[in-house]
Amino acid sequence: MSASAIFFLDLKGKVLISRDYRGDLPLNIIEKFLPLVIEAEDEGTATPVLQADEATFMYIRHENLYVVAATKKNANVSLVFVFLHRLVEIFIAYFKRLEEESIRDNFVVIYELLDEVMDDGYPQFSEAQILKEYITQKGRKLEVAAPKPPMTVTNAVSWRSEGIKHSKNEVFLDVVEKVNLLVSAKGTVLHSDIAGSVQMRVFLSGMPELRLGLNDKVLFESSGRRKGKSVELEDVKFHQCVKLARFENDRTISFIPPDGEFELMSYRLSQDVKPLIWVESVIERHTHSRVEYLIKAKSKFKRRSTATNVVINVPVPSDADSPKFKVSTGSCKYEPQHNNLRWTIKNFPGGKEFFLRAHFNLPSVEGEDVETKPPIQVEFEIPYFTTSGIQVRYLKVVEKSGYEALPWVRYITQNGDYQIRTL
Repeated sequence: MSASAIFFLDLKGKVLISRDYRGDLPLNIIEKFLPLVIEAEDEGTATPVLQADEATFMYIRHENLYVVAATKKNANVSLVFVFLHRLVEIFIAYFKRLEEESIRDNFVVIYELLDEVMDDGYPQFSEAQILKEYITQKGRKLEVAAPKPPMTVTNAVSWRSEGIKHSKNEVFLDVVEKVNLLVSAKGTVLHSDIAGSVQMRVFLSGMPELRLGLNDKVLFESSGRRKGKSVELEDVKFHQCVKLARFENDRTISFIPPDGEFELMSYRLSQDVKPLIWVESVIERHTHSRVEYLIKAKSKFKRRSTATNVVINVPVPSDADSPKFKVSTGSCKYEPQHNNLRWTIKNFPGGKEFFLRAHFNLPSVEGEDVETKPPIQVEFEIPYFTTSGIQVRYLKVVEKSGYEALPWVRYITQNGDYQIRTL
C-alpha cells in the first residue's frame, strides 16, 4: 500500500491532525488538496483520487471532515480506501461520532491509534475491539512496567481475545437477503438480483471453532449429491476470520469468530427473481383538474408466510393538493414534502391482495411533465423466508472444554432497490 501520510481536514481544508509515516513528502503538500477538490467539482470531474505534482491524494468525506491519504509511490488504491474506511470505523467505536469536535477533544488517543494502525505507510492492526483493551481514553497512572498489549495483537487470531467467558453459550445466525427488482409499466421484469449476507451474534466462551455448511451448488456437484435444492453463490466475500484455504478445498466455512456481532459473509445471486409483492397502478390524469389513482397490491409468496411493515410509496404531482384516499387495509398518508403517497400495511399475508384509491386536485395552470414521473417503491420484510432457497445445513461449535452451545438460525427477506415503473 505505502501511504506517506494521513490527514484529517475540516471542510475549509485546515489540518486538524496528521501523521507522517515515511517522511518522503513535505507536510505542506496537503495545502494543494482542497484547491484540487474545488477545481474538480467546478469542472464536474470530481473523483476520490487526485493527482498533484509530486503526490497522489486519496480521500473520503465523513460528516464535516476530509480523511486524506497522501502517497508518493504507486500505491494500491483499493487497499488505501479500505484502510481509510476502517480508520473511520475505529474512531467511531472510540468516540461514538467522528467529527471536528471529537478530534479536538481526543488528540492524545488519536495519535496513539494512528501509531498503532499503520507503520511506515503499511496497515497493521485495525480491530477496534482489541485496540480498546490497551489504548484507552482514560489517563494511565505511573506503573513500574509499561502495560503489555494483549496476545491478540501478535497472534494469528487478532480479532478475538483470550479468556472470554459467558454464562450461557449461544450463537445467533441471520441469513438476510435483499431483493433488487425493476419492473416496467407493462409488467416486464427488467432487472432482478439478490444481495445476501450472513449476520452473526456470538456469545461463546474460550476460543471456539465454528463450522457452517450451506446448500452450496459447487459443494453438491463435487460430492455427487443430486438430491435437495442447491444455490450458486456469486461474489462471495468473507470476514477475515474465515479459513479461506479450507473453503477452497471442501467448501466448508470454518472460522474462529469475534465475540459479539459481525457480518460473516456476503454474496450475490443473479438468478431471475419473481416479484414478491406485485403492484399494479391505474392513473387517470385530468389536465388542469385532478388526478385519480387505483393501486392494487398482491403478495406472490405462499400463504404460510407473511410480509411485515409493508410500505408502498406512490409518487404524486408536485402541485397536488386536497388529497382523498380509501384503502382496503392498512393506513395511508400524504407526504407533500416528498410528493409521495405512503401506504402502510403492517401485515401482508401470502396470496392476498389489497386496494388503494386516491384522488388529488391539480390547481396549477401547467400540467406536470409525465416523462419525469418516478417509479413506485416498495418496502417490506418477510421473516422465516428466503427467495434464493439458501439453507443452513449445519452449524457446529467445537471448543476444547467440550461445552454445548445453542445455535439459533433465522431467515429474513427484505426489499432492496425494489421499483415498479408507472410509465
